[in-house]
Amino acid sequence: MKTVKVYHYDAFCEVPGKGNPAGVVLNGENLTENEMQEIAFKVGFNETAFVINSTVADLRIRFFTPGHEMNLCGHATMATISALWSHGLLVNQPDKVTIETKAGILRISIKSLTNHDIRITMSQGVSEFEKFNGSINELAKSLGLEKHHIEEELPVLYGSTGVWTLLVPIKELKSFKKMNPKNNLFPSILNEIPKASVHPFCLETYDTNASMHARHFSSPFSGTKEDPVTGTASGVMGAYYVKYISNGQSTNLIVEQGHEIGKDGRVVVNVSQTDGKYDVEITGNAVYVSDFLIVI
Repeated sequence: MKTVKVYHYDAFCEVPGKGNPAGVVLNGENLTENEMQEIAFKVGFNETAFVINSTVADLRIRFFTPGHEMNLCGHATMATISALWSHGLLVNQPDKVTIETKAGILRISIKSLTNHDIRITMSQGVSEFEKFNGSINELAKSLGLEKHHIEEELPVLYGSTGVWTLLVPIKELKSFKKMNPKNNLFPSILNEIPKASVHPFCLETYDTNASMHARHFSSPFSGTKEDPVTGTASGVMGAYYVKYISNGQSTNLIVEQGHEIGKDGRVVVNVSQTDGKYDVEITGNAVYVSDFLIVI
């Protein structure tokens, strides 16, 4: 048997109990893939991150939901960098780090605000979009809505900056409180990418400083139902905003999420366009909550 220490951080929020929880294991080098998956299952958060040595970057991070491994996870990256920084493990790279992920090698920059507070900016993978050919009516029903709640003037599309999600434009903010997703129906509706998550969003927000509001419903394969505040989905949503809403203008957005489940948080998304390609960065933070031991 092994005993593994897991650090619990909440990402994209200022106080514990808000934002998105993530587990961080700093000594992932000593674990097998099956052990990582078992730990993530026992932790039960949407993602648990494992730090591993890398030969091509400053460090490697692997991300696991309770059900499977993910290519990339924004909020768990925020948690991992915060944990490494707070433990003094970024001595050689105090403000710039490269991380190896299954979505590629990504750049991280760190801005220290105080002795206990940092802001982390994370580059995203290449923005990609794919057409959704499924039933809008069935999609709406799977969210607990009706077809008329979905915005007809904007496309429903799959998007990815490392992880695929279905971007669903919603007309009104009040519809988000009505949502009651049936995650088990997603694979039969998302025929093109059955393991994608579903990410409804709208341009009406609670915070007047925010540009977009969203919720994020997990694929049933992941073993979780809803991701409170999502970094990678916010990133590709920013690329969607530039491509389909701001007519290609580079932009800096604040994305709000999590209000409907009492976990409200914020993600800053910066998108620039060069020759039709979208460069996406997200900025956020994470706060320490606790640490605990998992026996495997």
